[in-house]
Amino acid sequence: MKNSIGREIPKEVINERSLFQGAFFKEEEIKKVAPIIKPVKPSHNKLLSTIEEAIIKCGLKDGMTISFHHHFREGDYVLNMVVDIIAKLGIKNLTLVPSSLNNVHSSIIEHIKNGVITKISTSGLRGKLAEEISNGLMEEPVIIRSHGGRARAIENGDIKIDVAFLGAPSCDEYGNASGSRGKGNCGSLGYAKIDALYADKVVIITDSLVEFPNMPASILQNNVDYVVQVNSIGDPAGIASGATRYTKNPKELLIAEYCSKVITNSGYFKDGFSFQTGTGGSSLAVSRFLREEMKKQEIKASFALGGITKPMVEMLEEGLIKNIFDVQGFDLSAVNSIDKNLMHHEIDSSFYANPHNKGCIANKLDVVVLSALEIDTDFNVNVITGSDGVVRGASGGHCDTAACAKLTVIVTPTIRGRIPCIVDAVNTVVTPGESIDVLVTELGIAINPRRNDLIEKFKGIDIPIYTINELKEKVESIVGIPDNIQYDDKVVAIVEYRDGSIIDVIKKVK
Repeated sequence: MKNSIGREIPKEVINERSLFQGAFFKEEEIKKVAPIIKPVKPSHNKLLSTIEEAIIKCGLKDGMTISFHHHFREGDYVLNMVVDIIAKLGIKNLTLVPSSLNNVHSSIIEHIKNGVITKISTSGLRGKLAEEISNGLMEEPVIIRSHGGRARAIENGDIKIDVAFLGAPSCDEYGNASGSRGKGNCGSLGYAKIDALYADKVVIITDSLVEFPNMPASILQNNVDYVVQVNSIGDPAGIASGATRYTKNPKELLIAEYCSKVITNSGYFKDGFSFQTGTGGSSLAVSRFLREEMKKQEIKASFALGGITKPMVEMLEEGLIKNIFDVQGFDLSAVNSIDKNLMHHEIDSSFYANPHNKGCIANKLDVVVLSALEIDTDFNVNVITGSDGVVRGASGGHCDTAACAKLTVIVTPTIRGRIPCIVDAVNTVVTPGESIDVLVTELGIAINPRRNDLIEKFKGIDIPIYTINELKEKVESIVGIPDNIQYDDKVVAIVEYRDGSIIDVIKKVK
């Protein structure tokens, strides 16, 4: 069967799922679920001596669902540590629902092979684990959800978490946990906060047990069952690994310059505007270009959003940004800022981008700058599978913020490693073309034909303007047209749109 953007979805994976019909197709009322709780008496001791004891006290059994957060990114120790202990206890057939998985989690491969983990739902997959899954490691397809889509799925019961194991840089003996004030901080615990609210059992794992009360807290004691102290929960140096990259590449700087001109000439660049930029080379450079324009035109932003980086923190401290809404810190400047700057606000992933609540903050975005591995002539964007068809990225907040912002800009080079980034049809659709307004490359820009207002507005802009087909033809004249990737019939991952509908599937590479 085909969804509304023409992607073929095999009948066997649809089951009772809906197919993608448009960015805001689903508008029915939503009912939230609630966790099962056991009341705690004043004499109850939440502090346990080991993770094993916590697993046993939580009653973890075969077939249950466990969750983790990824705020330490490549520096995370908690997920591997906990799953290793679960395996030693002989518990099997678990569903793993972390907010994302990284290179550091390759040890999960053996736990999939031995039946400890049999299902996975996550925003992203990277490294050896992603390669193995792309090659058919799992019997059940992985479900890929955006950050907003994961929050939606938790709140409406599509994801039912039995036990959440949440690493916290500091925590007191009663469960008040923070991403700050520890020996290794990660800043915002935005993805952990939603798990703590909805999981039946919540275990805080910390390496800095502090005096009660640990306030202000990211996760409050009334949502926590047990606390375990360990030697280390992660390495903060891994937070920026593979995520934040400051560029000196002339091509990326040119893309950033063009992008800045698009934003400043769009009509949305005015006092009180709001924005989100990514963490890639061009995206980070855009923040720096905008900073100079804001100073020149004496413009202040109402807020910056998303994964927070050093340039945003600098603009906050300079008074160029009034508020930061932080769901995840992407470098140590962001990590340190949240505990010292009053207007640097920690938010959970539902407040950030859940499409099925009473108004996520992404709805108030004026401008978002996003990257792409590929974009096609219908402006559909792929950010999860590489040119070889292998999973090597994350859905993240891409489709969430693209759908919500008034101006959604994609920044990408036209060519990576002699492989074109503008194609007839992307390998995997994560964000539909209806949500994309402008593509910015080193050769120039392409405006989505849906945005006649921008086509008119940019007629006098000092940037080369092409149709997206013209850009594609320019690229193909340089590198040619690569052979199509050959896939097996086996589906290794189902890509959900933020509303829970199926926007695409990822098949095993031959």
